[in-house]
Amino acid sequence: MRALYGVPLGITAVGAAGLLYAAGFEARSFRLRRITVPVLPPGMGPLRVLQVSDIHMVCGQRKKRRWLQSLAGLRPDFVINTGDNLSDPEGVPEALDALGPLMEYPGAYVFGSNDYYGPKLRNPARYLVEKAQRKHGLNGNPPAVGAVHNPWEDLRDGFDAAGWLNLTNTRGSLKIDGMEIGLTGLDDPHIKRDRHAQVAGGPEAGTDFSMAIVHAPYLRVLDAFTAEGYPLILAGHTHGGQLRIPFRGALVTNCDLDTDRARGLSTHESADHRAYLHVSAGCGTNRYTPVRFACPPEATLLTLVERRG
Repeated sequence: MRALYGVPLGITAVGAAGLLYAAGFEARSFRLRRITVPVLPPGMGPLRVLQVSDIHMVCGQRKKRRWLQSLAGLRPDFVINTGDNLSDPEGVPEALDALGPLMEYPGAYVFGSNDYYGPKLRNPARYLVEKAQRKHGLNGNPPAVGAVHNPWEDLRDGFDAAGWLNLTNTRGSLKIDGMEIGLTGLDDPHIKRDRHAQVAGGPEAGTDFSMAIVHAPYLRVLDAFTAEGYPLILAGHTHGGQLRIPFRGALVTNCDLDTDRARGLSTHESADHRAYLHVSAGCGTNRYTPVRFACPPEATLLTLVERRG
């Protein structure tokens, strides 16, 4: 078999086909995942929570906008947006348009680094290098230098005008069918904007149920929220690994969370407490790496029910 620059044409063809699938089909194959989480106090619920994350809106992504708009037909009790809505400094109007029908429902949000800063072209191998650095206690996410400012203020104003709660290093609550749902949020730990001291103290007294929200599921945040007694933590950021190896899973999480928990529901333990953790694989990609493999874009409808035992 002939080779192209020393690479057999068969291997080249398989690689090209894989890239076409990952970019042309799977990255646009939007899914809704449904899971049940037994976390509510006895006699409460159920509650239906729609989590959207890592939209990474780029101008012109009409299919993604239509799909996000269609999620309003699920009629959730409330919506949680775990950040990284943008991958284009011009994308705010389209992000707000995509989420417009969902903003008719009660909701809350935190931001991720890509809401604040425009995307940069980088070598994907850097994620593996940074994973190794974190494993050895080195700084795996250096501060942004020369980053493009995204108009996150306009995104914030749009969410606030719709009545969604801004959980940037703060607390809030939603009234849902006579129940008070406490929400505690942090700004993005990936760029070290989290200020846990401002929200420390655990679930708010007087609420019927409380949960914690953050963009990037760094262990310091998960440990703190779990130790304080939050029964449920929602996060995004990882893209589920974005490129997963069948039967093995994610190679990276782009934070210090282990790859076994790169997406979906798991548990986290700290200080003799246990919390459920749900990490959304998100529904977008950085505009410079618009591929997914064995990890389709998603939103999740979580049905919260009474805890067992």
